[in-house]
Amino acid sequence: MDEVLELADVVADSELEGLFVWLLRLVGLLAILGGLGLWLLTDITLVVPLALLVGGSPCWSFPGYV
Repeated sequence: MDEVLELADVVADSELEGLFVWLLRLVGLLAILGGLGLWLLTDITLVVPLALLVGGSPCWSFPGYV
């Protein structure tokens, strides 16, 4: 856990904080689109698309508030 906090401090101290925020938003958006695509276009169980949707939502929305 300490390593994660150190990484967050390094990113916050660097000039790349805005890039990191947009990278997380992009990953979240791709997870949401992938989850919707799996849910609507395939015959897969609902667990995987739901996990992508639930996991992608915080990545897409929370980085702007931190």
